[in-house]
Amino acid sequence: MKKTIGSIVKHIVLLVLAVIWLVPIIWLVVTSFSGYKGINTAHYFPTSWSMDNFVQLLTRPDSVVQYVSWFKNTLIIAVFTCIISTIFVIMVSYAMSCMRFNGRKQIMSASLILNMFPGPLLMIAIYFILKMLGLTNSHFGMIIVYSAGSGLGFLIMKGFMDTIPMSLKEAARLEGASEAKIFTKVILPLCKPIVVYQVISSFLIPWGDFVFAKLMLNSGVSKDWTVAIGLYNMLEKSLVNKYFSVFCAGGIVVAIPISILFVIMQKYYVEGVTGGSVKG
Repeated sequence: MKKTIGSIVKHIVLLVLAVIWLVPIIWLVVTSFSGYKGINTAHYFPTSWSMDNFVQLLTRPDSVVQYVSWFKNTLIIAVFTCIISTIFVIMVSYAMSCMRFNGRKQIMSASLILNMFPGPLLMIAIYFILKMLGLTNSHFGMIIVYSAGSGLGFLIMKGFMDTIPMSLKEAARLEGASEAKIFTKVILPLCKPIVVYQVISSFLIPWGDFVFAKLMLNSGVSKDWTVAIGLYNMLEKSLVNKYFSVFCAGGIVVAIPISILFVIMQKYYVEGVTGGSVKG
């Protein structure tokens, strides 16, 4: 009886939490199909429905809404950051997990200490460095910053590589395989789950970032913005009553690519997280 009551209470709590979590998301979705442009707090569901918000978002750019340009900018930054960051993390993880050299433990300890510093504390210094190099208001500069420190996040992938039996690497060495061949032919094919995890994680950072993007892209040229900056601009006091429903539509569209990516790669993503947490 106690177990039954406990199970009922747990499910009720989970149901309440699910409803609280879903209410704003559902409201965002239904508002994006609203025929009313501003914030309508009188009704949870719109009294009139329309696809005009998506049409305006994707096919009718104006001085406020240039969503296609924002989406393209964000996609370029996220894709290049994802590729560079994943390569860096794989190389550092392999070196720390499969190779033995002087100073290895000291480098890992230093990396852990550096990762403890909050990123926002570094933003002002990074901004002025990029300003001296002429890389502010530049997508290239943002890719450099997003990718530069990615190698420090090697711990999860290193933990996954630590679970690969050492006998496989030793057997390959006995067969005369070089370090590069061991890496590409033995280790990397076995690391597909953690590589997928790293790809998704590296893609998400620039895709949803607002703070650093806002700091870097401050020229006022709206066509150079990312999606996060553009959507935030729609919430200004003078614009929110005309563009709130368009903002909701933009929030739906920007969530589609990463949702599809996550659904396709969910199996490998979960395997990568659990496998990488076995050893540190």
